[in-house]
Amino acid sequence: MALPKCISLLLFIVLLISSRAVAVSSSSSSSSSSGDNDCGIKAVYSFGDSIADTGNLLREGVDNTSFSSIARLPYGETTFGYPTGRCSNGLLMIDFIAKDLGLPYLNPYLEKDANFTYGVNFAVAGATALDASFFAEKGMMIPFTNSSLHVQLGWFKSHLKTICSSEEDCGERMRHALFMVGEIGGNDYNYAFFGKKPIQEVATIVPYVVGSIITAAKELLDMGAVRLVIPGNFPIGCIPAYLTLVNSVNPSAYDENDCLIDLNTFAMLHNVKLQKAIEVLRLLYPNAVIAYADYFRAFLYILNNADKLEHTCKFDLFMFNALITDCFEGFNKKFLHQACCGGGGGYNFDAAAMCGAPGTSVDRNPSSFVSWDGIHLTQEAYRIMEKQLFGGGYTYPSIELTKLAKCQ
Repeated sequence: MALPKCISLLLFIVLLISSRAVAVSSSSSSSSSSGDNDCGIKAVYSFGDSIADTGNLLREGVDNTSFSSIARLPYGETTFGYPTGRCSNGLLMIDFIAKDLGLPYLNPYLEKDANFTYGVNFAVAGATALDASFFAEKGMMIPFTNSSLHVQLGWFKSHLKTICSSEEDCGERMRHALFMVGEIGGNDYNYAFFGKKPIQEVATIVPYVVGSIITAAKELLDMGAVRLVIPGNFPIGCIPAYLTLVNSVNPSAYDENDCLIDLNTFAMLHNVKLQKAIEVLRLLYPNAVIAYADYFRAFLYILNNADKLEHTCKFDLFMFNALITDCFEGFNKKFLHQACCGGGGGYNFDAAAMCGAPGTSVDRNPSSFVSWDGIHLTQEAYRIMEKQLFGGGYTYPSIELTKLAKCQ
């Protein structure tokens, strides 16, 4: 899966750094022009895939899909004690975002009679930025869900009609909402890569994926949104599923983090093109805050600081004695590229025996792992990711959720 020689890793690093600098330099003008929009986030609207889905795919139906195991334990066991449709052992980044804003967890749009007072989650596990017809035309694997970003945007428009009494009312709601436009696009590449498409061919669809994300963001801005967060892609060369898929015996295929260089370079290609497109979007909408969330660097932060992360413990008070429970003492460096729950092998990932399937096993201490099932992260990893994104400087311009929560 080697990249063409003309695609230089160094070039992407330079572009990524320069893009970040431009994004940061534009933050002051974006933030200042948003005026009193900096206060009062009353709702969150989330679009995306399994990184953010809180139960939509479960309600669509997971039978005969690679996500069928999310309907049973051990998914959800850590926080909920039962499967919720979240692709993790507990909470996701979107849940921690809601908590930091002082809002309830977002209910999935497809949950009948759910309370949508504080926002809606439209994300669907397995969803793509591009519609299924695109993959059919390209001769690529067809997504198992039709709930693409375009479809999710349609859901939002339908929802908005049910809660607005007037155009002014809709505008007011949009001004006091945070929009998470992704993570989305990862599955577009996943379907291609796991369908054995070469990396050079998959690279040709990057502009289409980025274009779909930017088109959706632009529609939201035209409808009155003033605060958007658009995440980039993860360093997919560090993910157990991809490490298993490639399984290269060539040491030069891996970087200092034992991640696949070619796949991480590909992820950077997507991220650089996305950031460039966001820069153009900022010029078109100078009164909006359009933030890029650097999932790539936030994830690498975890790998590089796995055993140095802060120790946190919950305290239970009983008869004036403090009992320390549920401590997080950093991730185990031996397990950085292993799934907590899986079917065995060097990375504890088997596409034919996903987490929760017969014959798979789960470690009793998920907080020691970064990866939950070889594709998605553990609750603890998502918590650290969210903290770094919205407090550690990996979102440009920065958005302080706790500050916004105090404005309500």
